Amino acid sequence: MMSKSAEIIRTVVLVLEQTNTLSFAAVVDPMRAANRQAGTRLFDWSFATPGESDVRLTSGLVVPANPVHRVTDCDLLLVVAGFDLDAQATPSLCASLRRLAAPGVLVAGIDGGPWIMARAGLLDQVEATTHWEDLESFAQQFPEVRLRDARFVDSGTRLTSGGAAPAIDMMLSLIEARFGARLAGSVAASFIHDSDARPARPQSRVGPRLPHSPLTARAQQIMASALEDPLSLEIIARRLGVSQRALQLQFRARLGRTPQAHYLGLRLAEADRLVTQTATPLQVVALATGFASQSSFSRAYARAFGMPARTRRAAAQ
Repeated sequence: MMSKSAEIIRTVVLVLEQTNTLSFAAVVDPMRAANRQAGTRLFDWSFATPGESDVRLTSGLVVPANPVHRVTDCDLLLVVAGFDLDAQATPSLCASLRRLAAPGVLVAGIDGGPWIMARAGLLDQVEATTHWEDLESFAQQFPEVRLRDARFVDSGTRLTSGGAAPAIDMMLSLIEARFGARLAGSVAASFIHDSDARPARPQSRVGPRLPHSPLTARAQQIMASALEDPLSLEIIARRLGVSQRALQLQFRARLGRTPQAHYLGLRLAEADRLVTQTATPLQVVALATGFASQSSFSRAYARAFGMPARTRRAAAQ
């Protein structure tokens, strides 16, 4: 982490298409508040986009095009992303990230940002986290990353955050390390922010129970009928007669999670029933709930229930 001084931190906020607006604000507003509370410019930031086109956030807010390949250098690079990560992690974008991540440059990823960083090779052999909905697929895609289920992870010149709320904690931690606890406290107070900011605390999977819409209820029926051989989002959307994007938005709006995360939750709930209420071999449980390997099942189950399946079965007996 950077040492404490009053030097201006030249910051680039790289914003990808379909970034969550709250994640975007969670990294920008703490910098703005730090400048205001300090009475001087501590952070000097500009926005960058992957290419020549404007970027639209999930709320419809537009970030004007400023291609990242034209950015020469910076002290802090914040990568904020949301949906369609693989499609956006182009070779050109990854090359720009590697170029900007020069020695001494702090690179931070928020929400889907760690996925982009990993695709660029910036998290190899580094402890990192990502949004809890993506932990299983992230681990499979990037085995060279030392993945942790944490709100945010500080690995020196690499910071990763699981989502918008942890990103605020991450930015407050950065402000404290760079400019001291008093300023970080003032910034937190300006947001009336008093959450438990311990970075290693696991991300919460529990949110308010929201009502299904007719569409999400029908989608759940389709998912529940195919736990052993999970269907792709494309197939589910086609059966429902809607676009994948419409289905994503409906799940976000009504249930506060993606269809993929909801589907995984159904599979893990059935796995837990088989683990705690039957003597079904764990390898069979894994196959019956759509996991291609025992190892992927073990990781997903332990993350969801806080202990290995074998331990939970023993405790339930």
